[in-house]
Amino acid sequence: MPDETSSAPFFLLGPTAVGKSALAVELAERIGGEIIGADAFQIYAGLDVLSAKPSAELRARVPHHLIGEVPPGAQFDVAQWLARARECIAEITSRRRVPVVCGGSGLYVRALTHGLAPLPGADATLRASLENEPLAALAERLRSLDPATTVDMRNPRRVIRALEVCILTGRPFSSFRTEWAGAAAPHGVILSRQREELHAAIAARTAAMFSAGVVEEVARTAVVGLTASQMLGLAEIRGHIAGRITREQCIAAIALATRQYAKRQLTWFRRERTFRWIDLSTTPDPIAELLGEFGARA
Repeated sequence: MPDETSSAPFFLLGPTAVGKSALAVELAERIGGEIIGADAFQIYAGLDVLSAKPSAELRARVPHHLIGEVPPGAQFDVAQWLARARECIAEITSRRRVPVVCGGSGLYVRALTHGLAPLPGADATLRASLENEPLAALAERLRSLDPATTVDMRNPRRVIRALEVCILTGRPFSSFRTEWAGAAAPHGVILSRQREELHAAIAARTAAMFSAGVVEEVARTAVVGLTASQMLGLAEIRGHIAGRITREQCIAAIALATRQYAKRQLTWFRRERTFRWIDLSTTPDPIAELLGEFGARA
């Protein structure tokens, strides 16, 4: 049975398609752990293939939390995830199990390890107005209000939220990052692969999604809210369903978007100084490395 030290959260992070899910399950089995998902899209119910949720077989081997728990039509943000994650950690730890936080959403991880600066709540009227503007105009406006912004300008939800904060507070959104409260240094690893190998894994997974029925999955999902609508591949598959692009064009577009997303994830994680990096392309026994890192945290 894990002791109190080993029941603190252990982080297993990395870009999409690097191989986190299977390794997290194997590690959890070895250390008496349960997995907490740190993925902005896997939190939604449905669209299991599109969001690359852990398989049913993996989820049957160890308990998973914050996977498939929010209706796809609901609005959901990092503050809501943080509250749920903290509840999960407390509950898992109370049973003397080990919380294994596994995912690739860097903002979620950062919120859990450092907390969040107090931000204003959503303003429905302002948000509705911003949602009616073209993304290019919103991005230009955000850059003028917050020249130091690091927000992904291709993500409408994040651009709108950053603008909303700028307008409501009169301060640059990026200024709130410096107010995140410090916390005890978290322990865990960031998984990576060589670029060509990661790209090959992304291509293989994208093709497998189509074989697994992702088009049909999207077609039968009627209600998708603003947050979930940013899911990788959703717009492309809807375009394919509508006849605007071919299946082959759709697959290629999703693979490209996923490679770009993985690059942004790696850029974010390189700013995290407390986690050890493990290159799965050159590590012969990843589980041994993970167990060693887990044991070293005492």
